[in-house]
Amino acid sequence: MPPSIQTALLLLGVLALETRRSACALHIQQAFASPNQTNNFVVDPVSGKVYLATVNTVYQLNDTLGLEVEKRTGPVEDNLLCHAPQLPQAPCEHPKSLTDNHNKLLELDREQGVLVVCGSVYQGFCELRRMENISQIAVQFPPQGEKTVFPSMLNIAANHPNASTVGLIFKSHGGNTRLLVGATYTGAGTQFFPKNHSKEDLRFENTPEIAIRSLNVQDLSRLFTYDINPSEDNVFKIKQEVKAKNKLNFVLAFTQKTYSYIAFNNDAKMGHKESQPNSILARICLDTENPRKPSGPESRKLTESYIQMPLQCGLNGNIYNRLLSVYPADILTEPYLFGVFSKGDRKTALCAFKFADIEMEIRQGRRNCSNSPSSDVQVLDSVIQGSGAACIHKGNLVLQPEQLDCGAAHLQHPLALRRSLGAVPLVESPGLSSVSVDYVHNHIVVFLGTSNGRLRKQISAGAQVIVEAVHHIMTLDPSDSNYLYLMTSHHMLRVKVAVCDQWKSCSDCLGAGDAHCGWCTLQNRCTIQKECAQGLLARSWIGMSEGPQQCPSMTLTPPEISISDVGILINGSVPDLVGSRVECEYGPGVSTNATVHLDYGPAQIQTCPLLPRESYQSIHPGTDHLTVSVAIKVNGTSLVSGSFIIYDCERTGAIHPKTSCVSCLSTRWKCYWDNENHLCVSNKDESKHSLIEVSTGEVLECDLGTEQRYEVTWLNSSTVKCSGVTGCITMLIASLFSHCSSIYHLPLVEVYNCKVGSSDCSQCWGREDQGHLCGWCENSCKPRDDCQPIINQCPAPEIHKILPLRGPVKGGTLLTVQGRNLGRRAGAVNVSIGDVPCSLLSERYIVSVQLVCVTGPSGLDRTDIVHVDVDQSGVGTSRDSFSYLFPMLLYMEPRKGSRAGGTRVSIRGKHLDIGSQVRVMVNNTQECFITVKTDEIIECTMPPAIHAHIHTVAVCVQFENLPCQSDNLITTYTYEKNPTISFIHPKKMVSASMITCPSHASSQSQQTSVQFFLNGVLYTGDDPISSSDSEAEEEEWEPHKGHFPLEYVEDPQFFTANKEKLIKHHPGEPLTLIINVSDTASNGRLDQCLTVHLSQAQTLQRHMFYSFTVSLCELCRRKHVNHISSFLALVVYCTKSRRAERYWQKTLLQMEEMESQIREEIRKGFAELQTDMTDLTKELNRSQGIPFLEYKQFVTRTFFPKMCSDYEKSLVQPIYENDGLGPRALPETHPLLQDWQATNTTQPNIEEGITLFSTLLNNKHFLITFVHALEQQKDFVVRDRCSLASLLTIALHGKLEYYTSIMKDLLVDLIDASASKNPKLMLRRTESVVEKMLTNWMSICMYSYLKETVGEPFFLLLCAIKQQINKGSIDAITGKARYTLNEEWLLRENVEAKPQNINVSFQGCGMDSLSVRVMHTDTICQVKEKIIEAFYKNLPFSQWPRAEDVDLEWFDSGSNSKLLQDLDNSSVMEDGRKKLNTVFHYQIPEGASLAMSLKDKKENTLGRGRLPSNSPTPHHFVLLHDEQMETKKSHRHSHRKKVLPEIYLTRLLSTKKFLHPMKPSILSIPLDRPPLAVKYFFDFLEEQADKRGITDPDTLHIWKTNSLPLRFWVNILKNPQFVFDIDKTDHMDACLSVIAQAFIDACSISDLQLGKDSPTNKLLYAKEIPEYKKRVQCYYQQIQEMAPLSEQEMNAHLAEESRKYRNEFNTNLALTEIYKYAKRYRNQVVSALESNPTARRTQLHHKFEQVIALVEDNIYECCSEA
Repeated sequence: MPPSIQTALLLLGVLALETRRSACALHIQQAFASPNQTNNFVVDPVSGKVYLATVNTVYQLNDTLGLEVEKRTGPVEDNLLCHAPQLPQAPCEHPKSLTDNHNKLLELDREQGVLVVCGSVYQGFCELRRMENISQIAVQFPPQGEKTVFPSMLNIAANHPNASTVGLIFKSHGGNTRLLVGATYTGAGTQFFPKNHSKEDLRFENTPEIAIRSLNVQDLSRLFTYDINPSEDNVFKIKQEVKAKNKLNFVLAFTQKTYSYIAFNNDAKMGHKESQPNSILARICLDTENPRKPSGPESRKLTESYIQMPLQCGLNGNIYNRLLSVYPADILTEPYLFGVFSKGDRKTALCAFKFADIEMEIRQGRRNCSNSPSSDVQVLDSVIQGSGAACIHKGNLVLQPEQLDCGAAHLQHPLALRRSLGAVPLVESPGLSSVSVDYVHNHIVVFLGTSNGRLRKQISAGAQVIVEAVHHIMTLDPSDSNYLYLMTSHHMLRVKVAVCDQWKSCSDCLGAGDAHCGWCTLQNRCTIQKECAQGLLARSWIGMSEGPQQCPSMTLTPPEISISDVGILINGSVPDLVGSRVECEYGPGVSTNATVHLDYGPAQIQTCPLLPRESYQSIHPGTDHLTVSVAIKVNGTSLVSGSFIIYDCERTGAIHPKTSCVSCLSTRWKCYWDNENHLCVSNKDESKHSLIEVSTGEVLECDLGTEQRYEVTWLNSSTVKCSGVTGCITMLIASLFSHCSSIYHLPLVEVYNCKVGSSDCSQCWGREDQGHLCGWCENSCKPRDDCQPIINQCPAPEIHKILPLRGPVKGGTLLTVQGRNLGRRAGAVNVSIGDVPCSLLSERYIVSVQLVCVTGPSGLDRTDIVHVDVDQSGVGTSRDSFSYLFPMLLYMEPRKGSRAGGTRVSIRGKHLDIGSQVRVMVNNTQECFITVKTDEIIECTMPPAIHAHIHTVAVCVQFENLPCQSDNLITTYTYEKNPTISFIHPKKMVSASMITCPSHASSQSQQTSVQFFLNGVLYTGDDPISSSDSEAEEEEWEPHKGHFPLEYVEDPQFFTANKEKLIKHHPGEPLTLIINVSDTASNGRLDQCLTVHLSQAQTLQRHMFYSFTVSLCELCRRKHVNHISSFLALVVYCTKSRRAERYWQKTLLQMEEMESQIREEIRKGFAELQTDMTDLTKELNRSQGIPFLEYKQFVTRTFFPKMCSDYEKSLVQPIYENDGLGPRALPETHPLLQDWQATNTTQPNIEEGITLFSTLLNNKHFLITFVHALEQQKDFVVRDRCSLASLLTIALHGKLEYYTSIMKDLLVDLIDASASKNPKLMLRRTESVVEKMLTNWMSICMYSYLKETVGEPFFLLLCAIKQQINKGSIDAITGKARYTLNEEWLLRENVEAKPQNINVSFQGCGMDSLSVRVMHTDTICQVKEKIIEAFYKNLPFSQWPRAEDVDLEWFDSGSNSKLLQDLDNSSVMEDGRKKLNTVFHYQIPEGASLAMSLKDKKENTLGRGRLPSNSPTPHHFVLLHDEQMETKKSHRHSHRKKVLPEIYLTRLLSTKKFLHPMKPSILSIPLDRPPLAVKYFFDFLEEQADKRGITDPDTLHIWKTNSLPLRFWVNILKNPQFVFDIDKTDHMDACLSVIAQAFIDACSISDLQLGKDSPTNKLLYAKEIPEYKKRVQCYYQQIQEMAPLSEQEMNAHLAEESRKYRNEFNTNLALTEIYKYAKRYRNQVVSALESNPTARRTQLHHKFEQVIALVEDNIYECCSEA
């Protein structure tokens, strides 16, 4: 393991041990607020003054950050392209404007009394100001009238606000003051420099990246110059051509020993390899020691001593590769460099490096460069200065230590170590921005600033909230290291490093884990050592390293006394008390002087004389002792406290007069029994022989009330042990046979078994509180005497389960924790959730296995794990996390109900089921009974109103019995008057019928009564509270008391006239039935409850025929049917006649409607054809730019199209990211575009094998043989051939001239094969490797031409198609539209779409509201898509949010909002299917205001209005046809049937007419010079035709058409997503297919025979095809007449294409994929190579076998083949 990593692991362990407890926030002692953004600050170590530089202002502050001097430095008139005005004779032609002056460098030079202030204006000009008063200039530079001033003397700092500058001041051995400056280059070619002004770059020649300048104010002529001669040796300047690869972003410059270190990042590498470090530490030797030998140069050269190395924070791919802040610090005698690093996902880490390791790496690097050159070190050839281009081997040259450190004469060039110096992260946390380190009392203290405005003290995990981001430079106060200076964006702060007074006891102070805090013993408080008055005296201040065991404590001897002096032993770290005033305090104002007996060592003994007996409180009756508190005060301050006991033996005997002897001898006091006087005494009078005392050596026997007696042994003067007792005997009367009349009667004795009920260590030791002497050993609970040695420490607690998992932020949740070893007693357990304490409920504590605590308030929503801290056992953490959440009540429905109560209300909100107790309170007095409770809804039953005069009450969701204080949890509910029911009608009804509510069926006629229940409460009237008086009154005026009489009668019977069971009935006609009703129902109104149902159809409405039907019922009921037979015959005849007449009239009406529709549609179509359309170019937005894909994306999409290649599907990996504007799909990351990295399982020889395989592929004989061998295999299908061709194109992309020669040779073979068959079929399809290679070759060569010439008109055509489609109605389900080019996608419905404008604002988009044009027939989803297009039209489609990811709300005139959705409760049903909601459905007016916003990800699936999975598919315009729907259509829907759909074909012509102006630019080629590749390849085809005697012009025409238009242009026309980042819908694809077909027909030589039965897609452009054919033939003729292109010109063009896109693709991966085919057909390839004479002569088959052996790691085979 490298030494730096070992060091980091050591430091990591130190920090981990010291972060065990949380602390309060650090205190900001002083603060200074700046109105402008801060830039830099510096602290004077002597005076304590603070100099703060901000934008346009510099401040001079005192040591408490009070303002002394303020000096404005800007804004000033300036221009980036102008020299500094201080430069004589430097006029500027460019206009100047007021420019803010950002401070770039602030350095203090105490010896010369100047403050160096450099700003961003005037090309980075620096001023020298007086240190005592910064408003005054210390030295005027350049001097007045000075003419020898150069730009390099003025251009010192970076001249842009976002460019970095660092510096430091040092003194050389000659006494000269120097200024080292590192500045980011901001000249031409960088993001900081104005475009199109590269010739006016003032930075390259005048501002190197690193320079050492003179800062001797006594020598103004050389001030700010590179004072070493020659000056080039004192600068570090990167060459202009490689500046783009060396974008240095400086972090800090500092000195260590005699070296200057510069930390910076190379931002040019950011984003390429996240796993590679981009942080660099450079070192330069400074001449700060004694001068060199007289023969040596005056000073060291910068480039001679410059060396840099990468710093790597992290291991195993988890690399933090960007440096944010560094801080050098000395830990003991070892210097370290601490740094904060970040990576791409904003995660940050703290790492530490030993300077000893840095120096060792530097020495080894220089040694390797001189003696044994290796890849670990290289010369920085990107730097202009220095000699030599590489490390030169110098034989056995031995470098001296000075040369290894600072370079030698033969090493006069900058060096770069390639191997990173690694370190393990000490801390990993998001958002770290700065670091400062101190070594305090043998502990490392790390202060970390964060980007979200927090200052963390790592040793104590405290955090001070500052709100603003912390600047990357922090420093400790040089005069008092107990304070820290730091800077935020608008504040300068002085923060105290520790808050010690928060700890009130010594143990808490030393256990807090803060190295700055300690216990000041004589002041009895927790302080910083400097604040302890006697802090420098021995043992007067106890630090954290000494531990809590050194806290002062007292031991009293004896602890219980009758009456005497008491001796007190003070333990712990206490200073010598000799000469101090020591007192023993027994209470407020009651004290005695103590005598110190021992005045040396850590322990000291005091004797405290007791007060007179009458000074104490009297002993309470029924007790025999008194506890007295005592404290030791030193010089008036309490040092330590304790207590002792005063007892009275006479009271001990008197408490239990019947057993006074036993009580006397069994008490824990030292008492004696006077057997003669029967008294208990405390003093043993030797003259009395009748005194009895308990002897611990006396043998006794124990009787537990059983037949057996047990041996008794004394444990101490008051405790005995009965040995040999078994079983579970508890609480028995026991006796001890001895003195006191031979029997000691002990009242109750408990006998216990340690093994029973003690499953773990904590349960075992927890029995100690019950007096059980048990101990845990050998993984079981045993008596302590059986456990030797006794180990009192239990394992760390284990948490198995916590519940609940969520609770409110205000706390109060009863959190139950279950586990094992959860403590012995409640007092020894502390529970917290993160850093939030949880108060333990001791009464609900179950030893070791379960505890219940009350969560404390959090203040914010958070999620953290539960910690259980058990004294002497450790800390246990839960696997599950507890979440603090903010519950919220959104709305309640219904909002009103009856006063009788019982109303079921639904409360909706967020996090409604969290915590341990949830209640819904009404008016804070009644509870709403909860029936359902989930995270988002609570359903409860309202209680009755208790106050007659109160109508509106507050309803609150109450958590954990805490009163509702947040408005988010309170709503209102209104009690309304109960409904009044005076009577019901009718009072007779048939069974299973309706009154106002469903009634139960009855099997027979009977009398019953009806009762009404309101929300489950029996209706009795309107009185909310029933009483005896009110009940009496109710009986007088309401006799029914809620009971209403009702009579059930028999069901009526229905018949037809001829008693038929099956009734033939036509829709729309009246149905005549005969009803037989009993006499008892004659008074009921049957027509009100009569409803006729036909099969499963919907209920028909009641018609006027009921009165006639009822009259028939009256006749039937009287059984006079014979009298009305003639009448019935008349009814039947009339009915049939009326039905025939209505049918005829209906048919005439339908024919008239159809004729009207045809007439209207023809008129509209004619008008559209004759009306001039608006010029397309006026409506399309050209300013948005064309979203071209990059070349590499174009190539991968063209080479591996997803639609026909499984290979592409397995390799293309779409990447998505989420940001404030929703999910955005980034361009897919193809593996061929990524760096090739060998996996862990890759064999060592695979890279060598792939390299050798690449060499073979570059052999023409091998490659051609290889391709032919594979094509001869039957299982080498077309898909494999296309894949191989594309992989070969990628692998050989860097050598396109070689690739072209291979393609030509393979084409010659293809032509030879097809010439003998039918030459016209050649290149018609892609069935061979070479045909796909030709497609790829054309794509590569035509890309520039496509992008520069045809791209814009093609893109405008796509926009025109989309715009024309959107001009009319579009069916949202089928995609069919009114305007289209493809007949299959034509909307054959007469739907008129009216345009209207709406005003839309997009929340979070950062743009003003826009007016968007929509159709009133558009669905909500279509409206969303049009709005998204309006807001995001200037962005590529991959960055648009999806319509389903946004919400759309409409605000009406009353400021009420309505969420618009495709489907909701208001959706209309048509033919059993829901119709999608449209603009017209919602009645959205012209100019309405709508708001669009991104959906909350958590609620993305809520409120979507989706139908159940078994519901019919909704529709828009076109009804989906199926047999069931057609059979159920009623006559009123017949108008939706399609009427002569051919009448809508005129819409195709109107769409074509609109697009026609765009077609010639797409379908024709401009007449200027075509691409070189076209001329070159057409000449090649003609040459091959001549060689084979092919003179048929049609054959050549077909070859050219198959190679260019069909192979390239048609592919691009049908797949615009290969070229642009757009959305190609299925409808657009169908339209493009029509255009592509027209293009194919134009290139064909055969004449099209079209007729009325031909497809409309061919008929649409039939008129223009002959014209386009002439253009194509003319184009071919012009290419033929051009001057021939030589091989050299074509090769030069191909080489330029290869160079232009060099390193764009992962050729190693392509070679690996090609190798898989080689391995798969190994034997066939070897046979083909052996049969080829040329390949056999050059041993190609052996080399091929060697490749196989290397890649497969068969070394034996490899050696044998070699």
